[in-house]
Amino acid sequence: MLNEVDVRDIIFLDIETVPQFATFKELPQKFQELWDKKSSQFRGEDQDASQAYERAGIYAEFGKIVCISVGIFTKEKDPGGFRLKSYSGKDEKEILLGFADMLKKYSERRNLFLCAHNGKEFDFPYIARRMLINDIKLPALLDNGGRKPWEIRHLDTMELWKFGDYKHYTSLDLLTTIFDIPSPKGDMDGSKVAKVYWEEEDIERISKYCQNDVLAIAQLILRYKGLPLIPEDKVEIVTE
Repeated sequence: MLNEVDVRDIIFLDIETVPQFATFKELPQKFQELWDKKSSQFRGEDQDASQAYERAGIYAEFGKIVCISVGIFTKEKDPGGFRLKSYSGKDEKEILLGFADMLKKYSERRNLFLCAHNGKEFDFPYIARRMLINDIKLPALLDNGGRKPWEIRHLDTMELWKFGDYKHYTSLDLLTTIFDIPSPKGDMDGSKVAKVYWEEEDIERISKYCQNDVLAIAQLILRYKGLPLIPEDKVEIVTE
């Protein structure tokens, strides 16, 4: 299937998420109780709910999106040019609306796919859930209700690497290393996003980190298809 997909018909994406509140104490009482129940499924025996709260960002019911970075190939003859843009900030609804508007605009012109690393288990459902929570109508590309599996236009670089092995998890960092792709990891990793957001308030740093992941995902798809990588001088970052 992948060989039949034109890379220019793919929107590559990655999201960064954080707990909805800076600390467990700031959670409303009902949510504290619910987090206590939720976190009891995975926290250590010596941990209480507040100590496990740093993991709340990975659950759409207790976290929020602070950045969605997207990337598309430009319409050059050779798949070399690549354009990146981030929707980021403190207003999650504004981020989601900007992303939804972009999907609508591009979907009107082309028959698109969405692509992310572990996107089917994390990025795609997380975005969809946060949209519903923020009272935003789901874009067609995220609305899978009633669709047959082959009608869902989602690509997942981790799933593609599994080749049917449901037990196998491979990080994006490992795959980029295997395929000799420049590592997307710079001065931070996913575990630091909440600290950078809540304590340092450095949205720009988070956006750059997220964009690096998107570029790495696109490079990985090119490797899967046996195509040349995107040259560094062909990467454009859109700031407006």
